Amino acid sequence: MAYYISLFSPETYRAFSNSDRQISGYREHRKMIALHVKPGDILICYMTKLSRWVGILEVSSQYFIDNRPIFTEFNDPFVVRFHVSSKVWLAPEDGIPIKNDICRKHLSFTKTLPRSSLAWTNRVRGSLTKLSEEDGQYLEMLLTAQSNAPQSYPLTEADKRKLSPSTIHTEGGQIPVLVPDEESRTPIQSRTETEHIQIQAALARIGEAMGFRVWIPGRERQKVLGIWHPARDNTLLTNLPLNCDEVTLRTIAYIDVLWIHRNAIMRAFEVEHSSSVYSGLLRMADLMSLQPNLRIKAHIVAPVSRRRKVFQEISRPVFALMGSGPMSESCSYLSYDAIREIGSERNLSRMNDTVLDDYAEYAQESEF
Repeated sequence: MAYYISLFSPETYRAFSNSDRQISGYREHRKMIALHVKPGDILICYMTKLSRWVGILEVSSQYFIDNRPIFTEFNDPFVVRFHVSSKVWLAPEDGIPIKNDICRKHLSFTKTLPRSSLAWTNRVRGSLTKLSEEDGQYLEMLLTAQSNAPQSYPLTEADKRKLSPSTIHTEGGQIPVLVPDEESRTPIQSRTETEHIQIQAALARIGEAMGFRVWIPGRERQKVLGIWHPARDNTLLTNLPLNCDEVTLRTIAYIDVLWIHRNAIMRAFEVEHSSSVYSGLLRMADLMSLQPNLRIKAHIVAPVSRRRKVFQEISRPVFALMGSGPMSESCSYLSYDAIREIGSERNLSRMNDTVLDDYAEYAQESEF
């Protein structure tokens, strides 16, 4: 028996609560991880935004693919599914906060951290993250005891707002959005160029190792080459080999890093160290609007300290109403730490770009 984390946003928590609670679902990019989950394994359920442990599900099947709407009204993205039995399912006010000492002082990934640290969020960045047996058994015991004799953890006004996000109605159903208030706006600071260039170089090196050709905007190309030294002459592109109109090409040319296979963009990255996240998202939105039929995987790469800002901006109404679908579904967040971890892999040249999906975080599943 193994233990895994199963993430629920307030929206998917509500949808699962209103269902018969016999099917748990995950995004398609979790399919390779789902292969390892077996009947009898335990899913420890965690609600993002509230940062609370809320349930225990026991897996009763191998994974299967099903796009029948369960977690969203239309176009349900959680198509990798398991049959499950619900062992514990708590109300939000009974969920156990991860920062409460009963958790914080006992879990392997929180007990050595100061209370103010956010480093633990890396452990709850994606569903089906495997827990150690010790952590899994402790959380199972804790949640079972809470179910039998609930201790209330009252919701603050901020918690209640997180449970009732704004939504807009579209032909594809209801889409959660966020309109940042004045307090949530991060002032734009002067660009700290060195680290920004280092991350661009790291992305270029990873892309090259995986067999892609790489595009870096001309304004930063020489600085990146001061750190990254391509092993092959044809890796770094000086012209984009894309069959696009001039407007599209000009838009694409300013994106921080592109991974290109043959004549197609496979991954697009905007590195947002201290500049406005909004501007990077606009470039991604322009690309997707100009090329709506392309299935480009887009990523905003930023320090952990900017994770919250990325998810606030990506959930704005303007990005929810795009013709190609909401940006929160097509553009994910990658931390600097994730890029460094991938870049340090000894067998990087034997990997493919799907490894990024194990680190990618989406707004609806995010902790913030």
